Amino acid sequence: MKKYVTINDIKNIRHTIQEAIQLKKNPYQFENLGKNKTLVMLFFNASLRTRLSTEKAAKTLGMNVMVLNIDDCWDLEYDNGTIMNLTKAEHIKEAANVISQYGDVIAIRIFPTLTNKEKDETEQVLNSFVKYATVPIVNMESATAHPLQALADAITISELKTTSRPKVVLTWAPHPKALPHAVANSFIKIMKEIDVDLLITHPKHYELNSNITKDVPISHNQVKALKDADFVYAKNWSNYHDYGKIISVDENWMLTNEKLGNAKFMHCLPVRRNVVVEDAVLDGEYSVVIEQANNRTYAAQIVLKNILKTL
Repeated sequence: MKKYVTINDIKNIRHTIQEAIQLKKNPYQFENLGKNKTLVMLFFNASLRTRLSTEKAAKTLGMNVMVLNIDDCWDLEYDNGTIMNLTKAEHIKEAANVISQYGDVIAIRIFPTLTNKEKDETEQVLNSFVKYATVPIVNMESATAHPLQALADAITISELKTTSRPKVVLTWAPHPKALPHAVANSFIKIMKEIDVDLLITHPKHYELNSNITKDVPISHNQVKALKDADFVYAKNWSNYHDYGKIISVDENWMLTNEKLGNAKFMHCLPVRRNVVVEDAVLDGEYSVVIEQANNRTYAAQIVLKNILKTL
């Protein structure tokens, strides 16, 4: 693996999931693989699980880790030919090359603006590092993708499923803020690559990118969609066509025990209790959000392991 920017960078997703599950049984079996190698983690946005799980994964492989919050350094310029006489103090060409001298792998977390869909979909920051850095890049969540979370989700379902082809429902949930599409996008992509029956449910006018949801059944009736589900993944996303807008805060879409039935409940966290999902679900026997969060470490570890093998 030369980089991990999207789900498509995994050549064999099913094999990689099984690799991660086996690695989980003995996380320190490759503790010398990353000896004298350094992971540089760049955070343009706040992080809890991603930061801690990725750092733990790297250290378990024997890597050194450096963390930089971008708010603590210069504003970067990404456009070519710009006269840099305003607020931007350093160009990505120099920054990416310099950081590549300090680390053997660079991991980046950058959220979308949610104001300019076309610009967000270019993934300018992430792809600029891919272009100008001389070391592998790992996506710790970008404007349109969260491939580490998606891999952890697939690991969780593979571990906990009780049938060979479970029914998995991705349901929109209410939220007071406009949120990105990254988690939903990557979850859909990876579910298409494993043995599940995927169904998406959301209110009308909350469609995701049709290039991503293509060939996936979509229902606007949440209760009907959740019937006989084995796994239910709740996630909010803002409007795609009227980009970044909140056009529905329908509280009836909150996940409840009654709707969930015997399905296992999934969420990427953080989650707003009694807005996205009621306490009874999160605290109940069918919630697997903690196991899901734990698998973030092994998703990151298998990715870093496969990248280190190519260095």
